[in-house]
Amino acid sequence: MDAQAPEIEVPKDAELLQAQADLWRHTLYYLTSMGLRCAVKLGIPTAIHNLGGVSSLPDLAAALSIPASKQPFLGRLMRALVTSGVFANGGKNDSGEELFRLNPLSRILVDGVVAEEHHSQTSFVLAGTSRHYMEAALGMADWFKKDATGPVPSVFEDVHSASLFDESTAALDPELDALVTEGLAAHDNLGIGTIMRECHDLFKGLESLTDCCGGDGTTARAITKAHPHVKCTVLDLPKVIDKTPSDGIVNYVAGDLFHTVPKAQAVMLKLVLHHWSDDDCVKILTQCKNAIPSREEGGKVIVIDIVVEPSLGPAMFEAQTLMDILMLVFTRGRQRSENDWHELFTKAGFSDYKIVKKLGA
Repeated sequence: MDAQAPEIEVPKDAELLQAQADLWRHTLYYLTSMGLRCAVKLGIPTAIHNLGGVSSLPDLAAALSIPASKQPFLGRLMRALVTSGVFANGGKNDSGEELFRLNPLSRILVDGVVAEEHHSQTSFVLAGTSRHYMEAALGMADWFKKDATGPVPSVFEDVHSASLFDESTAALDPELDALVTEGLAAHDNLGIGTIMRECHDLFKGLESLTDCCGGDGTTARAITKAHPHVKCTVLDLPKVIDKTPSDGIVNYVAGDLFHTVPKAQAVMLKLVLHHWSDDDCVKILTQCKNAIPSREEGGKVIVIDIVVEPSLGPAMFEAQTLMDILMLVFTRGRQRSENDWHELFTKAGFSDYKIVKKLGA
């Protein structure tokens, strides 16, 4: 006798209609990402900025050299991006034309601006919506079905036989490698001014600091500017340090944080550990612990990273969980809850830690 299929609770009419709308949104969210990519590729945020921060559709189309035949379609794209919060509705002008404004999100997508704390995030968007990223995400279901012995490769590694942020990415696609490197730097340097203002006391009293994976030293220079008494050293891979000219402000050291961390009163890991597995994080933290003096002598490790928790509200929590899936697909790392961080710190030999929640997500 055939086994009977289990019964299912049928949604009520209102629930069914809401479920349908929610299904549309979740299934088609990628079109928001593609619309955002299109806006960046066309240069829409920069064009609106150059038009004074607000623009009508005809003025925007003219600034972008969009043919008249495509202007109505541009309006539909802008409507969707306003709805998703990429741009803001600016009301209407005297001619009754709808206006589109920049908001905080679209302002960080403006290129060509000279401002101390402005780090354009266009490379982050273009890398995250690239063909190689999309293909990796499409490989998640097959990846889950495969067993693995030893360290589990990322979905990206499984699909492309390459790892992000190393030589194999350049071999896969040099343009992608450059875009990922630019996007990572822009992402890591965003909000440095906020850190200096909100976490000013974090660096007070320090005489020296090593910024692990500090890239071109943008963060380290911001620290020395706010705290001139702190001597900063940047540790990064030779391929990064070799391209960074000495500025006389920051000391640059080429190396691998798994093997050596230049000694300092404090060591900083800003948006580094979420790229690595738990075992690798313990190794990194152990090296950092060996590089600093005792707590009594003012030694400390500063970790600036995500602490996954719902207390910041649904939007921030969703951003954190999406960043965790980003790590799942593209690295061997993860975003961590406070319990996860506690385990890492304990295994690395630290007896105590303090979490300061001041930087949004």
